[in-house]
This record gives sequence, C-alpha cells and structure tokens, in this order.
Amino acid sequence: MMKLRYYLILCISLISLTVKAQQNAVRGQVIEAGTNNRLADVLVRNTNNNQVALTTANGTFDIRAVLGNILIFSSPGYVSDTLYLADLRYKSITMTPLGIALREVNVRGQRFDPRAEYPQVYQKSKVYVLSPTTWFGKEAKDARRLKRYFEHEEKERRIDSVFTKVYVGSIVPLKGRDLEIFMNLYRPTYEFVRSNAAESMAVYINDSYKKWLALPPEKRTVPKLSAQ
Repeated sequence: MMKLRYYLILCISLISLTVKAQQNAVRGQVIEAGTNNRLADVLVRNTNNNQVALTTANGTFDIRAVLGNILIFSSPGYVSDTLYLADLRYKSITMTPLGIALREVNVRGQRFDPRAEYPQVYQKSKVYVLSPTTWFGKEAKDARRLKRYFEHEEKERRIDSVFTKVYVGSIVPLKGRDLEIFMNLYRPTYEFVRSNAAESMAVYINDSYKKWLALPPEKRTVPKLSAQ
C-alpha cells in the first residue's frame, strides 16, 4: 500500500507540473507572407527567460512564456519578426521573405556560442540509458532538434566569416544585386571552408566567376526558398 501511495503521489505531481507548464506556454504557427506556406525550423526566442524553440514541419511552435514577454522569430531568408505577448492566445505569425536570400552577416558580428547562451538545451538533449524520458520525451526530442540547429548555425556562421561581400567583391567585378545572386549561387560548403586556406578560396571564387559568365542571363537568379 505504501508503494502504491507513493506512486499515486508521484503521478499527481507529474500531472500538476505538466498542467503548470502548459499554462505557461504560448502556442502558434508561422506562415510565409503571400503564400500561407507553413515555415519549418523558424527559431523562436523568448528574450525574457532565454527559452528557445523551433517550429515543426507544420510550422507550429510552443514556448514557455508569460504575459509581457517578447518573442523574436528568425529564419534565414526572411525578415525577423518581434511579438509582444499582450495575451497567451494561439498566435499566427507571418514572415516576409527577403528580396535576396543572403544570410544577415551583420547580425553575426558577435561570437556565437550556443553552449554558453543556451546551456539548458544541451543539458536536456543528453540521453541516459535508465531514463526513458530522455529517449522519447518531447522536451528531450525538442532539445536535440535545437542542438542540431545550433550546430548547423555554427557552420553557416563560419562560412559567413570568410565568404563576405567585401572579400568576394574584391575578387570579382560584380556589385549590388549581381554580387548577392553570385554569392548565393556559389556559396561554399562548410567542409570546403574548413579544409582550405585563403588562397584556395580565392581560386574557388575565380573559378565560380568563370561559371557565372558561362550562365545564360535567365539562369542568374536566386533559387526559391523551399517551404514546408
């Protein structure tokens, strides 16, 4: 009987914690302006409590927040959006595509260290053999998604740091929109950046420019962003 009583107390406590967490969560969906396409992998950040989340394949999200918090929605190729929580009702966020899908290099001036900024994500992403919730729990799965997102972001920022408009523009005679489209079409991979020196990057850019010149004008366009 004592074991059963402890088990019931534990279950009630877990249910109470779950209900409390749900009450302190904001849910919603992110869509693309003009198309209503649902946007996956949009980073949602609560600037007040440092909580982060990613939208699902259906564009939905849920994040811990209370009234008065500020949420920031960001995704490469889209204008970031800011939401002040005047209420906790279901939210519908619309994000506008950028004219050119270049990453916002100016935002990446500061060193990006997600392990220091979001230690809770890396802690929750760990898997323990004797803890089923770390294998199958939603919170743990979400944390692992965020960890993969941050790993990808670190690689992209590494590319941004060497493949800049100033550097590329100093090698090829392109400016403005043509330079941006060129950089989108011939953006190097992380593996290339990691394995090659500056001299190899200059050669790569020159070779890419030769390919650019060989392209017919109608092919010199930015690939469309894929929406979920």
